[in-house]
Amino acid sequence: MELFLTILLFAVGVLFVVKGGDSFVDAASWIAEVSGIPKLIIGATIVSVATTLPEMLVSVLAATQGKVDMSIGNAVGSVTANIGLILAIALIFMPGIIKRSDYLFKSILMLSAAFIIVICGFSGKINLAFSLVLLVIFLCFLLENVTAAKKTMTSKPDELKDASLTEKRTVIINLIKFFLGAVGIVWGADLLVDSGSELARIVGISERIIGVTLVAVGTSLPELITTITAIAKKQSALSVGNILGANIMDLTLIMPLSALISGQSLPVSATSALIDLPACLLVALIAIIPAMIRSKFSRWQGFVLLAIYAVYIIITCFLI
Repeated sequence: MELFLTILLFAVGVLFVVKGGDSFVDAASWIAEVSGIPKLIIGATIVSVATTLPEMLVSVLAATQGKVDMSIGNAVGSVTANIGLILAIALIFMPGIIKRSDYLFKSILMLSAAFIIVICGFSGKINLAFSLVLLVIFLCFLLENVTAAKKTMTSKPDELKDASLTEKRTVIINLIKFFLGAVGIVWGADLLVDSGSELARIVGISERIIGVTLVAVGTSLPELITTITAIAKKQSALSVGNILGANIMDLTLIMPLSALISGQSLPVSATSALIDLPACLLVALIAIIPAMIRSKFSRWQGFVLLAIYAVYIIITCFLI
C-alpha cells in the first residue's frame, strides 16, 4: 500500500509538472509572439526558461533538503535525456540543414559547460569557483540571445499584425495560464522530490538512480512535449533551440543555484563522476560536433544518440 501511494504521488507530481509546464510554455510563447522575437530565440530563451523550471525547482529543493545525489542526478540526467532521448527523436523525424552561425555559439557554451561539469566530477564537488564559472557561461548565453533578439526583431509590440493577440481577454487568459502553470510546476516539483526520495527508500535503490531516470525524464517531459509539437508543426528551429537553451540552463544555472542556495559545495559521487557526467558529455559531443562540421543534423545522429541513451539507462539501472 505504501509503495502504491508513493508511486501515485510521484505520478501526480509528474502530471502537475507536465500540465503546469504546458500552460507556462503556452503563456511564454504568447509573450514571445506578441514581442515579435524570432523562433530560434524564442526556443533558446523564453521557452527554454519555461521548460527548465521543473528541473530547476526539483534540483534546488533536493539540494536544500540535503538530497544531493537527486539534485545533481536530475540536472545532469535531464541534459542526457534531452539530448539522448528528446533531441534524438527530433533528429530521427526532422533532420535537416542548419545555418551554423545560428547554433555555433550556443553549442560552444553547452559543450564548455559539460566539460566543466566533468571536471567537477573528477574533483569530487561543485564548489563556489566552479559555480561562478558556470554562471558566467549562463550570462554569456543570456547576453548573446538578447543581442541576437535585438538584431533580428521583426516587429514591435505596437505594430502587431494580429491585434487579437493584445485583446484584454487574451491578455487575462495568458496571465492566468502563466500563474497557474508556475504554481503547478512548483507543487509538482515538490511532490517529485518527496515521493522520488521515498520511492528510492522503499525499493532500496539510490536517490541517484531515481534522479537520473524517473525524475530526470519526468522533469524533461515539457521539452518532449515541445519537441513533439515542433515536429508536428515542422518547426525544427524551435525544437533544437529549445533543447540547446534548456541544456545550457540545466548545466550553468541549476547546479550553481543549488550549490549557492544550499550554502555549500555539492559533493559529486564516484558513480556520477564515472557514469553520469561522461555520458552527458558524450551525447552532447555526438549531437553537436558533426552538425557544426557538416552544417546539418542527420538522422543517423538520432539513432546513435538513442542507442547510447538506452545503454546508459541499462547500465545505470541494472549493472551498477
